Amino acid sequence: MKRSQKEVEDSARKVGRRSLIMGGAMLATGAVLAARMRYLQVERASDFRLLAEENRINIQLLSPARGLIYDRYGRLVAANEQNYRVVMVRENADDVDEVLERLSRLVNLDMGAMARARDEMMSRAPFVPVTIADRLSWEEFSSVAVNAPSLPGITPEVGLSRVYPLGQDFAHITGYVGPVSDYYLQSSGDTDPVLQIPDFQVGRYAAEAQLEQDLRGEAGTRRVEVNAAGRIMRELDRDPATPGDDVQLTVDAGLQNFAQARMAGESASAVVMEVETGEIIAMASSPSFDPNLFVRGISVADYNTLTEDPYRPLASKPVQGTYPPGSTFKMMTALAGLEMGLIDPEELINCIGYIELGTRRFHCWKRSGHGRMDMNNGLAQSCDVYYYELSQRVGIDAIAAMSRRFGLGEHHELPLSAVSEGLIPTRDWKRANRGADWVVGDTLNATIGQGFVLASPLQLAIMTSRLATGRMIRPSLVRTVNGVSARMDDGGDLGLDPANLEIVRRGMWSVNNAPRGTAYRMRSEAEGFEIAGKSGTSQVRNITMAERATGVLGDDELPWNRRDHALFVAYAPADNPRYAVSVVVEHGGSGSGVAAPIARDILLRAHFGEMPPLSAYPVNQRRGIEEMQDQLDLRSFETPEETGRVQT
Repeated sequence: MKRSQKEVEDSARKVGRRSLIMGGAMLATGAVLAARMRYLQVERASDFRLLAEENRINIQLLSPARGLIYDRYGRLVAANEQNYRVVMVRENADDVDEVLERLSRLVNLDMGAMARARDEMMSRAPFVPVTIADRLSWEEFSSVAVNAPSLPGITPEVGLSRVYPLGQDFAHITGYVGPVSDYYLQSSGDTDPVLQIPDFQVGRYAAEAQLEQDLRGEAGTRRVEVNAAGRIMRELDRDPATPGDDVQLTVDAGLQNFAQARMAGESASAVVMEVETGEIIAMASSPSFDPNLFVRGISVADYNTLTEDPYRPLASKPVQGTYPPGSTFKMMTALAGLEMGLIDPEELINCIGYIELGTRRFHCWKRSGHGRMDMNNGLAQSCDVYYYELSQRVGIDAIAAMSRRFGLGEHHELPLSAVSEGLIPTRDWKRANRGADWVVGDTLNATIGQGFVLASPLQLAIMTSRLATGRMIRPSLVRTVNGVSARMDDGGDLGLDPANLEIVRRGMWSVNNAPRGTAYRMRSEAEGFEIAGKSGTSQVRNITMAERATGVLGDDELPWNRRDHALFVAYAPADNPRYAVSVVVEHGGSGSGVAAPIARDILLRAHFGEMPPLSAYPVNQRRGIEEMQDQLDLRSFETPEETGRVQT
């Protein structure tokens, strides 16, 4: 049908308007696109250039070298050694399994370890490096480096691993390091980025753990250029890591080794202190373990061997072990009585072998009794009845107060794990912890270091140092950190009457040097080096009346774990003290017969700085001493002068 002129004109106008609208929209769209392109290409050019750079540049953390640990003369006790290893970044590997299979042709991979590494990769973010193999030989490491182009995601690295050159000698002092576990991160709350470095190790025990912040150091960074496959092309710049601080301990490695060797075959501990400074120059726990096993990943078999040993090699007995101190505790009762004016040291107390309290008898260790004893002989011959009588005058609270003044029942700050505070009981303690009132029989047991009383070898050494000096000596284990002295001042005078201290010291001198002293056979014949000590034998079982009637069983008739503990504390020289020692031999039997000879040998070794000469011993013992010395498994050390770090 033919359209009219009007219809043609209307149609033309509509087409024109639509063309204008479409043209305008297209122009507007073009203008927006042009503006956006100008914005992206001109105004944001530098930003996108930076993003492009970041896509081809990686920033990597550099592990700091862990601080070294030295003994007091500069001998290394914890060092770092080179560790050749290979790590893998999952996001840079085309096929993880295929790359691992290629790697296994070059390196002898443990299948179990490789499976664990693969599981770790899958559980972590794809960009986090995971160690596949470490402690490679140079040949293996070189082979991986040469074949790197065919191993996408694999990077050969040279790291540092902790090593303990003196092995078992310092295991309970330095402790050991281990990998950063999820438990460590959660329990410590540590957010240091360095912990994300593959196979980074942190202190897990003893000084390594307690001094972690000093020893760790700070991570460095490096910027590297990578290609599309993630392969490192070149290093652009580097901000080196800051090594951890070096630590110098107060311990003498030579004396430490001697103490360990001297206690070989026993479940025992020894602590040696310099009485003027409080510095611990030996702290031995026997048996010990090789801390290098934990650094490298201890096997189940090795770990079970350690945990199932009845002598408990993993326990740090000097600070974690607590024992009834036996007669080594008697000086506390003596001093409490003297300070309160409740006893004249010349007063005689008759020992018939026991005292009766109600229907119960409290026995002296000497069944026939000691006869009439004054304070000096009461200490020298360790008469229990003398102290039973004295303790009833003094009372447990005064004995406890004196004990704490000498460092017993107190926590001492040292960079070690699980330092025990022991136990010095009081009336209030028993009521709160046992729900019962204190009775006189509890006091009698406590005064001879039995009952509820517990002390660690460390505390007994501190007690002995304070007895020797009359000052509140504080123990220290670290001499310097990064060359800065960490020495602690003592807490001042104990506030005791010097005359009363001298009475107790004279009794301790008689223990070793009076013919009827319990440790007279363990005296020193070294000129100017007399020993003043106190023996202790603490029961770990109850002796029934029936057994006393038929005869108390000797230690050789009992299983090992039911035998008495043997203890000995001493200082020397008696007239000008330099060293204090405490020795505890678990289930060793007689304190004077088992612990005292160990303590004497250690004191003499500290005094001479080398194997004690036979002339330091009584003549009739020298052949046996010579045989014992020949059997000691000792290390060879440079002298302090040879190390170039003589003690100052």
